[in-house]
Amino acid sequence: METNPARELSSINFESMLGGPLIAVVNAQAKAAMSSINFIKAVGFKPGNSQDPQSPDTGEPIYVTFKYPKEVAPYQPAVEGSVTAINVSAGGSGFTDGAAVSVTISGGGATESAEATAEIVGGAVKKITLTKGGKGYTSAPSVSISGGSGFSATASIVEAKAAQPAQFAEMKLEVPILTMLPIPFIRIEETTIDFNAKINSVEESKTDSTLKIDASLDATVKYPPLFSIASVNLKVSTSYQKNTQSGSKVDRTYSMAVHIRAVQDEMPAGMEKILGILEDAIKSQPVK
Repeated sequence: METNPARELSSINFESMLGGPLIAVVNAQAKAAMSSINFIKAVGFKPGNSQDPQSPDTGEPIYVTFKYPKEVAPYQPAVEGSVTAINVSAGGSGFTDGAAVSVTISGGGATESAEATAEIVGGAVKKITLTKGGKGYTSAPSVSISGGSGFSATASIVEAKAAQPAQFAEMKLEVPILTMLPIPFIRIEETTIDFNAKINSVEESKTDSTLKIDASLDATVKYPPLFSIASVNLKVSTSYQKNTQSGSKVDRTYSMAVHIRAVQDEMPAGMEKILGILEDAIKSQPVK
């Protein structure tokens, strides 16, 4: 029987053989999209009022609440309280240039008095230089100089304060759970279908021929009284046999491999915008 490889190939149902994997890929992509939708609705939002699972109606976003201490006032180290400067308001008169002038700083609740020196120019106090700030001042001390008249000055101080511990308030932070979880967006990036069909047709023909010849010769001589008589008997037999065998052998081999590459797709623009809005809604507030 003659085999036609082209006819063999044309009889293959390529529509079913190749279309089946492609339809499966499309269905897989659709199921992946529905899985993303169901994940977002089930994990990120409370159930809506509708009982229909296909309804687009969703409830409020689900928030994760964290409580944590927040520093509202930093630690204030202790201040010893000291005189920082003495400003001359009126230089006065009658002071002796070059003479040692005693500057007295008194009052202010100091535990250790400040010390200063005066600079006399033209009989008046031009400048007072602070040499020691002192400790424990809670109010501005008075400044006086002996040896002249009309002098007045004001002292600037840093008040003594005890150390103040840092102050904390318990805060509450509400974070949308969708901003904390990776959302599955699976996309089939590439599909490759390899189909191989191999048809081998072999025709075989075998012929066997056999020729057989058998011969035999018999001779007899008789001697009667007057003359001799001879007789010859020759037997020959022949046989011829021919055996012919023919046939055909067809080997059919089919193989198909489907390669699918799936990747995590980029977040859709709409979902990215929703997450941006939810991130902006993250606020920390004191616990009531």
